[in-house]
Amino acid sequence: MAEMQMRTEGPIRTRREGGVLEVTLDRPKANAIDLVTSRIMGLTFRDFRDDESLRVAIIRAEGEKFFCPGWDLKAAADGDAVDGDYGVGGFGGLQELPNLNKPVIAAVNGICCGGGLELALSADLILCSDNATFALPEIRSGTVADAASIKLPKRIPYHVAMDLLLTGRWFDAAEAKQWGIVKEITTPEALLQKAWDLARLLESGPPLVYAAIKEVVREAENMRFQDALNRITKRQMPTVDRLYSSEDQLEGARAFAEKRDPIWKGR
Repeated sequence: MAEMQMRTEGPIRTRREGGVLEVTLDRPKANAIDLVTSRIMGLTFRDFRDDESLRVAIIRAEGEKFFCPGWDLKAAADGDAVDGDYGVGGFGGLQELPNLNKPVIAAVNGICCGGGLELALSADLILCSDNATFALPEIRSGTVADAASIKLPKRIPYHVAMDLLLTGRWFDAAEAKQWGIVKEITTPEALLQKAWDLARLLESGPPLVYAAIKEVVREAENMRFQDALNRITKRQMPTVDRLYSSEDQLEGARAFAEKRDPIWKGR
Protein backbone atom coordinates (compact mmCIF):
# COMPACT_ATOMS: atom_id res chain seq x y z
CA MET A 1 0.00 0.00 0.00
CA ALA A 2 1.24 3.48 -0.87
CA GLU A 3 2.42 5.75 1.92
CA MET A 4 -0.29 7.81 3.58
CA GLN A 5 -0.32 11.49 2.64
CA MET A 6 -2.26 14.16 4.52
CA ARG A 7 -3.20 17.83 4.21
CA THR A 8 -4.37 19.11 7.56
CA GLU A 9 -4.90 22.87 7.20
CA GLY A 10 -7.81 24.97 5.98
CA PRO A 11 -11.53 24.14 5.71
CA ILE A 12 -10.78 21.09 3.56
CA ARG A 13 -8.48 18.35 4.87
CA THR A 14 -7.35 15.37 2.82
CA ARG A 15 -5.89 11.98 3.61
CA ARG A 16 -4.57 9.77 0.84
CA GLU A 17 -3.79 6.10 1.28
CA GLY A 18 -3.12 3.97 -1.79
CA GLY A 19 -5.72 4.81 -4.40
CA VAL A 20 -8.23 6.24 -1.91
CA LEU A 21 -8.60 9.96 -1.15
CA GLU A 22 -10.52 11.01 1.95
CA VAL A 23 -11.80 14.59 1.79
CA THR A 24 -12.98 16.13 5.07
CA LEU A 25 -15.09 19.28 5.31
CA ASP A 26 -14.06 21.06 8.52
CA ARG A 27 -15.62 24.50 9.00
CA PRO A 28 -16.80 24.97 12.57
CA LYS A 29 -19.38 25.28 13.86
CA ALA A 30 -21.69 23.64 11.31
CA ASN A 31 -19.57 22.83 8.22
CA ALA A 32 -21.50 25.30 6.09
CA ILE A 33 -19.94 26.04 2.70
CA ASP A 34 -19.00 29.55 1.55
CA LEU A 35 -17.59 30.54 -1.83
CA VAL A 36 -13.95 30.10 -0.81
CA THR A 37 -14.58 26.62 0.62
CA SER A 38 -16.54 25.58 -2.46
CA ARG A 39 -13.69 26.65 -4.73
CA ILE A 40 -11.18 24.69 -2.64
CA MET A 41 -13.44 21.63 -2.82
CA GLY A 42 -13.66 21.99 -6.58
CA LEU A 43 -9.89 22.08 -6.95
CA THR A 44 -9.56 19.10 -4.60
CA PHE A 45 -11.98 16.95 -6.59
CA ARG A 46 -10.53 18.17 -9.90
CA ASP A 47 -7.10 16.98 -8.77
CA PHE A 48 -8.66 13.67 -7.68
CA ARG A 49 -10.26 13.31 -11.12
CA ASP A 50 -7.01 14.02 -12.95
CA ASP A 51 -4.67 11.87 -10.84
CA GLU A 52 -4.61 8.41 -12.44
CA SER A 53 -3.17 6.86 -9.29
CA LEU A 54 -6.32 7.74 -7.35
CA ARG A 55 -9.28 5.41 -7.75
CA VAL A 56 -11.94 6.33 -5.15
CA ALA A 57 -12.85 9.37 -3.03
CA ILE A 58 -14.66 9.65 0.29
CA ILE A 59 -16.38 12.91 1.22
CA ARG A 60 -17.04 13.31 4.96
CA ALA A 61 -17.30 16.05 7.57
CA GLU A 62 -15.66 16.69 10.90
CA GLY A 63 -17.72 16.11 14.03
CA GLU A 64 -20.86 14.10 14.73
CA LYS A 65 -23.48 16.86 14.88
CA PHE A 66 -23.24 18.28 11.34
CA PHE A 67 -22.39 16.80 7.98
CA CYS A 68 -23.29 20.01 6.18
CA PRO A 69 -26.24 22.42 6.26
CA GLY A 70 -25.35 23.73 2.80
CA TRP A 71 -24.86 27.37 1.93
CA ASP A 72 -23.23 29.57 4.58
CA LEU A 73 -25.90 32.18 5.25
CA LYS A 74 -23.57 34.18 7.50
CA ALA A 75 -21.09 34.48 4.62
CA ALA A 76 -23.99 35.50 2.38
CA ALA A 77 -24.92 38.23 4.86
CA ASP A 78 -21.31 39.43 4.70
CA GLY A 79 -21.36 39.68 0.92
CA ASP A 80 -21.05 36.20 -0.63
CA ALA A 81 -23.44 36.17 -3.59
CA VAL A 82 -25.70 33.13 -3.85
CA ASP A 83 -24.98 33.12 -7.59
CA GLY A 84 -21.25 33.79 -7.11
CA ASP A 85 -18.25 31.80 -8.31
CA TYR A 86 -18.49 28.39 -6.64
CA GLY A 87 -15.47 27.10 -8.52
CA VAL A 88 -14.70 24.46 -11.11
CA GLY A 89 -17.06 21.87 -9.64
CA GLY A 90 -20.00 24.07 -8.79
CA PHE A 91 -21.36 24.16 -5.24
CA GLY A 92 -19.35 21.82 -3.01
CA GLY A 93 -16.96 20.92 -5.81
CA LEU A 94 -18.82 17.83 -7.02
CA GLN A 95 -22.20 18.41 -8.58
CA GLU A 96 -20.98 20.20 -11.71
CA LEU A 97 -17.45 18.80 -12.05
CA PRO A 98 -17.23 17.53 -15.64
CA ASN A 99 -15.98 14.06 -16.56
CA LEU A 100 -15.62 12.77 -13.00
CA ASN A 101 -15.44 9.10 -13.92
CA LYS A 102 -14.35 7.68 -10.56
CA PRO A 103 -16.50 6.45 -7.66
CA VAL A 104 -17.25 8.88 -4.84
CA ILE A 105 -18.61 7.76 -1.46
CA ALA A 106 -20.37 10.14 0.92
CA ALA A 107 -20.13 9.31 4.63
CA VAL A 108 -22.94 11.33 6.23
CA ASN A 109 -23.13 12.05 9.94
CA GLY A 110 -25.57 14.28 11.79
CA ILE A 111 -27.46 17.07 10.06
CA CYS A 112 -27.40 16.92 6.27
CA CYS A 113 -29.73 19.46 4.72
CA GLY A 114 -30.13 21.88 1.84
CA GLY A 115 -26.95 22.13 -0.16
CA GLY A 116 -25.39 19.57 2.18
CA LEU A 117 -27.90 16.97 1.01
CA GLU A 118 -27.27 18.05 -2.57
CA LEU A 119 -23.55 17.51 -1.94
CA ALA A 120 -24.24 13.99 -0.68
CA LEU A 121 -26.49 13.32 -3.68
CA SER A 122 -23.53 14.23 -5.91
CA ALA A 123 -21.73 11.11 -4.65
CA ASP A 124 -22.30 7.68 -6.17
CA LEU A 125 -22.86 5.85 -2.89
CA ILE A 126 -24.05 7.24 0.44
CA LEU A 127 -23.44 5.71 3.85
CA CYS A 128 -24.88 7.39 6.93
CA SER A 129 -24.80 7.14 10.70
CA ASP A 130 -27.95 6.34 12.64
CA ASN A 131 -28.02 9.91 13.96
CA ALA A 132 -28.14 11.40 10.45
CA THR A 133 -31.11 13.63 9.64
CA PHE A 134 -31.99 15.05 6.25
CA ALA A 135 -34.09 17.87 4.80
CA LEU A 136 -34.48 20.26 1.90
CA PRO A 137 -35.67 23.32 3.85
CA GLU A 138 -35.10 25.86 1.09
CA ILE A 139 -38.86 26.26 0.69
CA ARG A 140 -38.98 27.88 4.14
CA SER A 141 -36.46 30.55 3.18
CA GLY A 142 -38.15 31.41 -0.09
CA THR A 143 -35.71 29.76 -2.46
CA VAL A 144 -35.40 26.59 -4.52
CA ALA A 145 -33.28 23.51 -3.88
CA ASP A 146 -32.13 23.59 -7.48
CA ALA A 147 -29.89 20.53 -7.77
CA ALA A 148 -32.19 18.41 -5.60
CA SER A 149 -35.21 19.45 -7.67
CA ILE A 150 -33.43 18.01 -10.70
CA LYS A 151 -31.99 14.88 -9.11
CA LEU A 152 -34.47 13.58 -6.55
CA PRO A 153 -37.50 12.92 -8.81
CA LYS A 154 -35.22 10.81 -11.01
CA ARG A 155 -33.88 8.74 -8.11
CA ILE A 156 -36.82 8.12 -5.81
CA PRO A 157 -40.60 7.96 -6.39
CA TYR A 158 -41.92 11.24 -7.79
CA HIS A 159 -44.48 11.83 -5.06
CA VAL A 160 -41.94 11.19 -2.31
CA ALA A 161 -39.50 13.63 -3.92
CA MET A 162 -42.21 16.26 -4.25
CA ASP A 163 -43.22 15.76 -0.61
CA LEU A 164 -39.64 16.42 0.52
CA LEU A 165 -39.21 19.40 -1.82
CA LEU A 166 -42.59 21.06 -1.20
CA THR A 167 -42.73 20.64 2.59
CA GLY A 168 -39.05 20.87 3.49
CA ARG A 169 -39.73 18.32 6.24
CA TRP A 170 -37.01 16.42 8.08
CA PHE A 171 -36.55 12.69 7.60
CA ASP A 172 -34.28 10.25 9.39
CA ALA A 173 -31.71 7.67 8.32
CA ALA A 174 -34.26 4.85 8.24
CA GLU A 175 -36.49 6.74 5.79
CA ALA A 176 -33.49 7.70 3.67
CA LYS A 177 -32.63 4.01 3.39
CA GLN A 178 -36.26 3.10 2.72
CA TRP A 179 -36.23 5.29 -0.39
CA GLY A 180 -32.81 4.09 -1.49
CA ILE A 181 -31.02 7.39 -0.88
CA VAL A 182 -28.48 5.72 1.42
CA LYS A 183 -26.85 2.34 0.97
CA GLU A 184 -26.22 1.49 4.61
CA ILE A 185 -26.79 2.84 8.13
CA THR A 186 -24.16 2.39 10.80
CA THR A 187 -23.18 3.85 14.16
CA PRO A 188 -21.34 7.19 14.19
CA GLU A 189 -18.25 5.42 15.51
CA ALA A 190 -18.23 2.85 12.68
CA LEU A 191 -19.17 5.19 9.81
CA LEU A 192 -15.71 6.17 8.61
CA GLN A 193 -14.38 2.61 8.80
CA LYS A 194 -17.38 1.37 6.78
CA ALA A 195 -16.67 4.05 4.17
CA TRP A 196 -13.01 3.01 3.97
CA ASP A 197 -13.95 -0.67 3.70
CA LEU A 198 -16.22 0.16 0.77
CA ALA A 199 -13.58 2.42 -0.78
CA ARG A 200 -10.95 -0.32 -0.61
CA LEU A 201 -13.37 -2.76 -2.22
CA LEU A 202 -13.87 -0.33 -5.10
CA GLU A 203 -10.15 0.45 -5.23
CA SER A 204 -9.52 -3.23 -5.99
CA GLY A 205 -11.93 -3.16 -8.93
CA PRO A 206 -11.42 -2.26 -12.61
CA PRO A 207 -11.00 1.53 -12.91
CA LEU A 208 -11.64 1.62 -16.66
CA VAL A 209 -14.93 -0.21 -16.18
CA TYR A 210 -15.95 2.20 -13.42
CA ALA A 211 -15.17 5.11 -15.73
CA ALA A 212 -17.28 3.60 -18.50
CA ILE A 213 -20.17 2.96 -16.10
CA LYS A 214 -20.14 6.55 -14.88
CA GLU A 215 -19.99 8.03 -18.37
CA VAL A 216 -22.72 5.72 -19.69
CA VAL A 217 -25.03 6.49 -16.76
CA ARG A 218 -24.40 10.23 -17.05
CA GLU A 219 -24.74 10.49 -20.83
CA ALA A 220 -27.69 8.10 -21.11
CA GLU A 221 -29.79 9.93 -18.53
CA ASN A 222 -31.63 12.02 -21.12
CA MET A 223 -31.21 9.74 -24.15
CA ARG A 224 -33.47 7.13 -25.70
CA PHE A 225 -32.37 3.60 -24.83
CA GLN A 226 -31.44 2.64 -28.38
CA ASP A 227 -29.54 5.88 -29.00
CA ALA A 228 -27.49 5.33 -25.85
CA LEU A 229 -26.85 1.69 -26.70
CA ASN A 230 -25.78 2.62 -30.23
CA ARG A 231 -23.24 5.08 -28.84
CA ILE A 232 -21.81 2.33 -26.63
CA THR A 233 -21.63 -0.37 -29.31
CA LYS A 234 -20.11 2.07 -31.80
CA ARG A 235 -17.54 3.13 -29.19
CA GLN A 236 -18.61 6.75 -29.38
CA MET A 237 -18.07 7.34 -25.67
CA PRO A 238 -14.40 7.99 -24.81
CA THR A 239 -14.32 5.80 -21.71
CA VAL A 240 -15.99 2.90 -23.53
CA ASP A 241 -13.58 3.21 -26.46
CA ARG A 242 -10.62 3.24 -24.08
CA LEU A 243 -11.96 0.22 -22.18
CA TYR A 244 -12.54 -1.87 -25.31
CA SER A 245 -8.95 -1.24 -26.44
CA SER A 246 -7.37 -1.80 -23.03
CA GLU A 247 -5.10 -4.37 -21.43
CA ASP A 248 -7.64 -4.59 -18.61
CA GLN A 249 -10.32 -5.82 -21.02
CA LEU A 250 -8.07 -8.71 -22.04
CA GLU A 251 -6.97 -9.31 -18.45
CA GLY A 252 -10.57 -9.72 -17.32
CA ALA A 253 -11.23 -12.39 -19.94
CA ARG A 254 -7.94 -14.19 -19.22
CA ALA A 255 -8.48 -14.16 -15.47
CA PHE A 256 -11.95 -15.63 -15.90
CA ALA A 257 -10.67 -18.36 -18.22
CA GLU A 258 -7.79 -19.12 -15.86
CA LYS A 259 -10.02 -19.06 -12.77
CA ARG A 260 -7.94 -16.45 -10.95
CA ASP A 261 -8.41 -12.92 -9.63
CA PRO A 262 -7.69 -10.28 -12.28
CA ILE A 263 -4.89 -7.76 -11.83
CA TRP A 264 -6.20 -4.38 -12.94
CA LYS A 265 -3.70 -1.85 -14.26
CA GLY A 266 -6.03 0.88 -15.48
CA ARG A 267 -4.68 0.72 -19.00
